[in-house]
Amino acid sequence: MLYPIIRNGLFLLPPETAHKVSMNGLHLAAALPFGKQLLSGSFQYKGTDLASTMFGLPFSNPVGLGAGFDKNAEHLAVLELLGFGFVEIGTVTPKPQAGNPAPRLFRLPSQKALINRMGFNNDGVELIAKRLKNRKEKSTSSLIIGGNIGKNKVTENSDAWKDYCINFTGLEEVVDYFVVNVSSPNTPGLRELQEKESLRKIFSELQNINKNNKPILLKIAPDLENAALDDIIALTQEVKIDGLVSSNTTLDRSLLNAANAMKADTIGAGGLSGQPLLTKSNQVLSYLHKGIGNRLPIIASGGIFKGADAKAKINAGASLVQIWTGFIYEGPGMVKNICQHLSDNQ
Repeated sequence: MLYPIIRNGLFLLPPETAHKVSMNGLHLAAALPFGKQLLSGSFQYKGTDLASTMFGLPFSNPVGLGAGFDKNAEHLAVLELLGFGFVEIGTVTPKPQAGNPAPRLFRLPSQKALINRMGFNNDGVELIAKRLKNRKEKSTSSLIIGGNIGKNKVTENSDAWKDYCINFTGLEEVVDYFVVNVSSPNTPGLRELQEKESLRKIFSELQNINKNNKPILLKIAPDLENAALDDIIALTQEVKIDGLVSSNTTLDRSLLNAANAMKADTIGAGGLSGQPLLTKSNQVLSYLHKGIGNRLPIIASGGIFKGADAKAKINAGASLVQIWTGFIYEGPGMVKNICQHLSDNQ
């Protein structure tokens, strides 16, 4: 109930600053006497009726946090207190990189949207793996952790598969599943890797070193034409892909109203996320599900703000859902609210 007031204060700050303030505040709250109990009691869905097993992994509930929020695996303990069924870290690259120059994250509050051109800013696979290893040694947490992996900006597309393999090797022992990210619009040329031959090369090389059968998923853009989606559907029958994440941010500015379209022109390049993406992402999800059926699980993201949005994804073929932009606008009670809606409407 208090979050709208807190959000209004946070929205006075630049978005990246607001993110740091928010996460520092959650860490401080968790460190207080009985802080962890208060957070978990307030925000976790306690029912067991939404538990499922996907990719051979036990999910306590189907609501996860998408990649890009906890890029460097620094906030997993407090995110678990907020009730997430799983958290995807990254996008992780072999070498650390600063990402694009700031400002690179922008709000469009009237449509509950964001535009970002972060550019895979992260600490690099070596440091992130070390952080996750330290956590694993000290924690008894059962939170499912996904590793979203990408290529460094300076790596040529012809050598991209090498970057994905470096990331896989570095994170294999400390994450539960992987997501191959070839769909961010903020690394030049990256989306070209969504072409069938490029994907075949990346997944073939990854599966060659995947001796422990770690689940490896593919994350796609919502801007692909049906022919490209058909190629991906066909590829899932040719090489081992354990699931799909549908979908990333969009370049489609036609989803914005006139005022925000003008604002977006001023902002410039970047991927659009949030409420305007709901219908478009659901259409892509539905198309993929019709082509794949129940052969592969799909994690759905894009425009989820309330329980009905998550339910629409599941009805369209999703097995799990991820939130991101909605979390910024709706606050920490969002996961519990969605879970309760899903439980009431099974």
